[in-house]
Amino acid sequence: MSAAPALEVTGRAEIAGRTLFEDLSLQVPAGRWTCLLGPSGIGKSTLLRLLAGLAGPVTFTGRCGAADGTPLQGRVALMAQDDLLLPWLDVAGNATLGARLRGRRADPARLDHVLAQVGLADLATRRPAELSGGQRQRAALARTLMEDRAVVLLDEPFSALDARSRARMQELTADSLQGRTVLLVTHDPAEAARLGHRIVVMTERGLHDLAPPPGPVPRPAGDAATLRLQAELLEILRRDAPTARAAG
Repeated sequence: MSAAPALEVTGRAEIAGRTLFEDLSLQVPAGRWTCLLGPSGIGKSTLLRLLAGLAGPVTFTGRCGAADGTPLQGRVALMAQDDLLLPWLDVAGNATLGARLRGRRADPARLDHVLAQVGLADLATRRPAELSGGQRQRAALARTLMEDRAVVLLDEPFSALDARSRARMQELTADSLQGRTVLLVTHDPAEAARLGHRIVVMTERGLHDLAPPPGPVPRPAGDAATLRLQAELLEILRRDAPTARAAG
């Protein structure tokens, strides 16, 4: 894995003539977790797609990329809300899909290590239909780890899980992605309070930074400072809820 760079997005974006955001300036520190919250439609997922080079119909004016000035291409992995597993491939096949699409053979030793890391070593030959929701998300995490990218973009990857599975996946992912530059989009104040080294709320009035609780991530869910920040984040989201708009 190459050195994890800081990221920056500065500028404006629109889609079909509708402004998603403007005068935005977001810095994502290197080798740390940045959690980005905000109401639906504010442009959070658009930011991830811009950084991943998957902007689609979005028109962006400004700067978007690594702060070190080198291209992000080949240094980014994206883990989406849906696991996006291919039903005809087993866990091992899904985990090594990126290498196969590039016409390469995945390193068997690394695959064994990653599957053990996410707790799927005994399920390598299972297909997605044979897995629980938490196991499917762990398979998606294994695929992300197999890419071994310095920058990891997470778009609400745990939101469909039950509370126990979500907490476990937060802990597993935080441990697995140490040293990488991580940008997590989430609607969950508790998740941001547990995982963020930097915590940013994106609203129609701009970006709001909140100081993270002390201690390493993932923080204990019942920690008093973590709970206070969770409540503060929820209050900001309620106060700054935008008028109805299309998702973005």
